[in-house]
Amino acid sequence: MEWKKYYMDMMLVPLGLVIILAYHVLLCHKCRTQPFTTIMGRDADGRRFWVGAMMKDIDKKHIVAVHSLRNIIMGTTLMATTSILLCAGLGAVISSSYSVKKSIDDSVYGANGEVVVTLKYAIILTILSCSFFCHTLAAGFVNQVNILICTPQDVKSMVTPEYLTEHMRKATILNVVGNRLFYSALSLTLWIFGPVLPFLSSIVMVFVLYKLDFVPGKNSNNKVEDLIQNQV
Repeated sequence: MEWKKYYMDMMLVPLGLVIILAYHVLLCHKCRTQPFTTIMGRDADGRRFWVGAMMKDIDKKHIVAVHSLRNIIMGTTLMATTSILLCAGLGAVISSSYSVKKSIDDSVYGANGEVVVTLKYAIILTILSCSFFCHTLAAGFVNQVNILICTPQDVKSMVTPEYLTEHMRKATILNVVGNRLFYSALSLTLWIFGPVLPFLSSIVMVFVLYKLDFVPGKNSNNKVEDLIQNQV
């Protein structure tokens, strides 16, 4: 059977995306079953205590609470702005003259036809747009927490620490999803130069994320659970 140029694109690029997806499925499973073995699980537990502590003594800690939430909003806004700027930049490249893109298309491995090039840009733009969407939603949830956390506590008040903790949980999940989509889009951007680079980039990214997402050390989840039970 004749080897086609697009065979490498059909094998390497989907394989890289499958590796990223499989890693995040494993991460979600660990967050649900053994949350204290992951950074996200421990951070979620810390945010639950943080919201309760801020609302309990909001008269003295309102400046700390507002400044902390403002910093989260600034980071989320930065990522959303970066995503939409990259979308605009890719749109400018797509609308450029053929002579500008021809030198790139003729110097890469894999398929470089008009349909494949259009597919590359469409996938990258879609992922970046989803990242922008997630970050804007996350900023909206944090804005709500920023306003409601200073609400005076009353017996009949529906703004409870559990309610705001749920808002923070949703904002954090949306922020993490937006960041991971952004990283995946950066990896797929290398697809413009051929299918080998995004595949290698996906492997490196998963390795780096694994080092950052999981708590080092064996049986760390059991040790933390034993400590919590002893304190109770």
